Amino acid sequence: MSTVAGKIKPKKASQWVRRSIQVFFLVLVALIATNETLSERGIETLSFIKGASLHAICPFGGVVSFWQLFTTGTLVKKVHESAVALSIIGLALSVLFGPVICGWICPLGSVQEWLGSLGRKLFHRRYNTFVPRSIDRPLRYLRYVVLIWVSYMTIMTGKLFFQDYDPYYILFNFWTGEVAIAGALILVATLIGSLFIERPFCKYACPYGAFQGLFNLFRIFGIKRVASTCIDCKACDRACPMNIEVSTSGTVRDHQCISCLKCTSEDSCPVEATVVFAAGAMPGPAALAEKEAV
Repeated sequence: MSTVAGKIKPKKASQWVRRSIQVFFLVLVALIATNETLSERGIETLSFIKGASLHAICPFGGVVSFWQLFTTGTLVKKVHESAVALSIIGLALSVLFGPVICGWICPLGSVQEWLGSLGRKLFHRRYNTFVPRSIDRPLRYLRYVVLIWVSYMTIMTGKLFFQDYDPYYILFNFWTGEVAIAGALILVATLIGSLFIERPFCKYACPYGAFQGLFNLFRIFGIKRVASTCIDCKACDRACPMNIEVSTSGTVRDHQCISCLKCTSEDSCPVEATVVFAAGAMPGPAALAEKEAV
């Protein structure tokens, strides 16, 4: 591939912004999950999270409540109005930027990713390749089966059906003893699996991730590769936690993309302005050459 319009660049530490956001939301959700217990023990928490709960800040609860809200004007049991508002905000973010909630905000996704860092040190290049491609690819559509199942059961029962199986809910409630055994087992399997597979629950089972992934088909801002400056080094493919072949794409439309930006020229791609996060048409060689001249 030509590199006339491209320039080999030094690595940038661009991921620290995303990591900071991930840590912030992990701590925030942990405080919300424990604030009632801490208050009962006389430990003061942040005033703005008093009265909040996991159900109140879960956008997926709002998504599965839409049917009941539209047909009866009521919410699914335990779902708060704030969850509906957050689901609408999440919807807007998805249309604009794709599944940024998955890649930047979800605490369970972050925990899986951080455990994956340990797995990468243990297995090096073998990490995230243990599942054969012939099994991995069809298995990734399992989460859409879960989404349909959870949505149907929630509509039929009028309850948050997925709560007992949700590792996100279990992660922040395991210390209370009010968790279902099935959910605890799924959480343990997810955490152990993260040592071998990057974000296993996100890839294969998360219903909200499945819903978010649909927006990769028509999101406004997306991952784009400039073929004219690509040197075909595959660095973007190796960096992608979801095993997407960015190096063969023009615009990444894969339903598994989580908008983490690890593949971009701001992080892994060694050539400036070659894998970018942008809206609309790709910049052409002339535009890149003009930028280089400046």
